[in-house]
Parts: sequence; C-alpha cells; structure tokens
Amino acid sequence: MNKTDLAAIANAMVAEGKGILAADESTSTIKKRLASIDVESTEESRRAYRDLLFTTEGAEEFISGVILYDETLRQKAGDGTPFPALLNSRGIIPGIKPDKGAKPMAGFPGEKVTEGLDGLRERLQEYYDLGARFGKWRAVITIGDNIPTRTCLAANAHALARYAALCQEVGLVPIVEPEVLMDGAHTLERCEEVTTATLNLVFAALVEHGIFLEGAILKPNMVISGKECPKQAGPKEIAEATVRCFRRSVPAAIPGIVFLSGGQSPEEATENLNAMNALGEQFPWELSFSYGRALQEPVLKVWKGKPANVPAAQKAYYHRAKLNGAARYGTYTREMEQAG
Repeated sequence: MNKTDLAAIANAMVAEGKGILAADESTSTIKKRLASIDVESTEESRRAYRDLLFTTEGAEEFISGVILYDETLRQKAGDGTPFPALLNSRGIIPGIKPDKGAKPMAGFPGEKVTEGLDGLRERLQEYYDLGARFGKWRAVITIGDNIPTRTCLAANAHALARYAALCQEVGLVPIVEPEVLMDGAHTLERCEEVTTATLNLVFAALVEHGIFLEGAILKPNMVISGKECPKQAGPKEIAEATVRCFRRSVPAAIPGIVFLSGGQSPEEATENLNAMNALGEQFPWELSFSYGRALQEPVLKVWKGKPANVPAAQKAYYHRAKLNGAARYGTYTREMEQAG
C-alpha cells in the first residue's frame, strides 16, 4: 500500500467542482436501460453507448472519474483506444465495480448481503493492470418491518471492510457504498436512524481492518423520505438531516462523500446535493456526487441508439454534468435546467 498515491487519487476523485459518473451497470441492468429506448442490448450497443459518454468534449470539467463494469473496462473506443486509456488521456480516473451483486441473506427474510469476496484479490490485481485506479462495492440496506437487523448491517460492513483492505493492498482507492434504499413508506427520521446505524458499523469495521481512511471514499445515500412516505421532505430538510447524520458518523479523515442518486430524478439529485453545499457550513470532507441514472437518463432519451443523435446526447450529458458541478458549489438553480 502506497499511502501517498492512494491519498492523491482519492483527493483527485473529489476535486473541486467535480464528481463521478457511475457507468458500472451490470449486463442485466444496462439491458433494462437500453430496452427503455427500444435498443437491443448487445456488446456493441453497450460499447457504443459508453463510447458516447466517454468521448463527450468538456465532460472532464465536471467529471473526475468513471466507475466501469468488467466488460466496459476491457472495451475500446471507436478509434481502438482502450476505455481506461481514453479516460486517462482526458484526466478522468477509471474505476471498477468488482462485487458480484447483493443476494438474499440466508435466514434473514427481506435482507441482502453483497457477494464477491472469493477471488477478489486476483480480480483487483487484474483490474489494476488494466488501468483501474479505484473500486466500488455496494451494500444494500432495506428499511421495513423489523429490518434492517444488526446482523445484516454487520455482515455488509464486514464485507465492505474486507473489500476495502484488498483494494488498498493493490493500490486501488476503495469507494465504500452502503446504500439505505428509498423503497418503502419510512419517514425521513427513520432513514436518518438507519443511515446512522449503518455508517457507525461500516466505519468501525473499516478501522478494525486497518483501512487508510485518507485513501478511501464514501458513497452513501442521502437521508431522504421513503418513496411511499406521505410526507416528503424538501431539499433543505434533506440537506440538514443528511449533514447532521454524517457529522455524527463519518470521520474527518475521509476526503470526500460522493452521494448516490438512489432513485431520485436527475433534477432532485442535483437540487438536494446543491442544498447541502448551500448551507454555508464548513465540512471536513467534500460533498460530491457519483450518479448513474441521474446523469444518464437524459442522455438515453436523446440518443435512442441512433448514431445521428450522438452529438445531441453528448450535449445532454455535458449539461447534466455541468449542473451537478454547480451543485458542488451550492450555486445550482432550477432555471439553469433550461440553459442547456
């Protein structure tokens, strides 16, 4: 482990005004995304779509890194340049999702634990050799009747810590992603309670496993009302609850927090991040973004799988990235949505 290199990469990932594109959809997930625009999911259609994103002029002004899927890490741009090399040439750091997905947790109905630790050391070394410089492992926490249990939280925290240790061993910055899902009718207060409990166990596990926190990034959910909750919190309420929760749970040594969008619309994800950075408070960490759907949804709608639509789709991606870049400073407004 080279702590100097890990800290340098982690800080570059949360550089001022920038965030991370999550383009790590599994083959089954990207199939659903492409089906929504009536495009068949083939290796070439997936490659062409990622090529569109990665070759967008100027995206590096607002995008510091991209999380890739195993297939994507091995693919090439239209000119034959491997995607990791292409991203690097633009000052964008390539990353990889090495986990094998969240699976039902035996003996704990309604709860999941993420698999993929077997053979992980070897996979991570290969990913490093292919050009990746950070990883991302997602744990899924569901709020429901009598869940999450402490057992589920502890199991996922342990897996995240083991993954993080293996990442740092080979020189990859670990993004640690414990996601408390928006699904359900729970209140903002319940989400804050569960998110706090989750983060406390995650960081306890990271410390126990000797993780170099200055060379790691946290990718959490925002503290937000469940989708079916009758009372939906607004941006300021979400911002205050999220910041309060994280001040209590996240060590100052972590360079940055890159929020997931977690089912929010592109506008909501930008507005809620903006509200945090507009609070006028000094934070010990950068508050940034690592959005998948919230960056890509407008792009897919414009692209529709047609080469002729690529320039317009790239313009939509650049615009969405720019708006989130503004949210990093707390200067985003809804009026900016129309300025593309």
